[in-house]
Amino acid sequence: MKNAINNLTIKVNDIIVSYNDTGSKEAPVIIFIHGFPLNKSMWNNQLESLKDNYRAIAYDIRGHGESDLGAIDFSIDLFVNDLLGFMDVLKIKKAIICGLSMGGYITLNAIENYSDRFTAVILSDTNCTSDSLEAKEKRMNTIISIKENGVEKLAYDLLPNLFAPESFKTNSEEISAVKQMIVTTTIPSLNNSLHALANRKETCGKLASIKVPLLILVGKEDKITPPKAASAMHEKIKDSFLQVIPHAGHLSNMENEREFNKHLNNFLNDLKLI
Repeated sequence: MKNAINNLTIKVNDIIVSYNDTGSKEAPVIIFIHGFPLNKSMWNNQLESLKDNYRAIAYDIRGHGESDLGAIDFSIDLFVNDLLGFMDVLKIKKAIICGLSMGGYITLNAIENYSDRFTAVILSDTNCTSDSLEAKEKRMNTIISIKENGVEKLAYDLLPNLFAPESFKTNSEEISAVKQMIVTTTIPSLNNSLHALANRKETCGKLASIKVPLLILVGKEDKITPPKAASAMHEKIKDSFLQVIPHAGHLSNMENEREFNKHLNNFLNDLKLI
């Protein structure tokens, strides 16, 4: 996993947001949104891959990485408002947007409500459904476990679901990096994010209204948002593209960056923005 790129900061709404910004300011913009409970560094390889042809940006969602927590209860709507505010402060009128897992929930909400701000969408290892009652209960139990057992236990529980089994033999550096992201996320942010995820609304009903080019990527061994969830979205979005990433679980961009970046670059090249 490559090192963080430049760690810039900017004030957005009521918080300081940390972000990495690579490539020419004149190039087409692509913004990457990380999953829970991770941070912008999970996209380092993608930023490195795209920087020669795109302005590639990854930022820390509020409360994650080096961005401020703020004083407002988290919600997907709040995260979308932060994204739009981030774009406004950087004077980015339109961008390509790529979100993984929780970042995908933010991406779907953003494209369905503010379609004029985005030229294309990449959804990675995510889905459009809301939490079931069972899933909500599991998130609330996770909050209790964090309070009683600490963040190390959370990392121990999460890692087997975030990575494909073979990654524990072949991607030890990425696994260590992800564990570090998890254990350095503050407990207030973890709890706030879990509430936001549990209370999010489904976006499946509006998928057919998405008109911009859209790519769906999913790890073949993703246990959290499996390929069947990706296929269900693909079927509802006319002219969308679906690619299943082999040798990868939920963090397909980190586990098989070569295959992920190949499909990402092919999709972007077909947009003919450069």
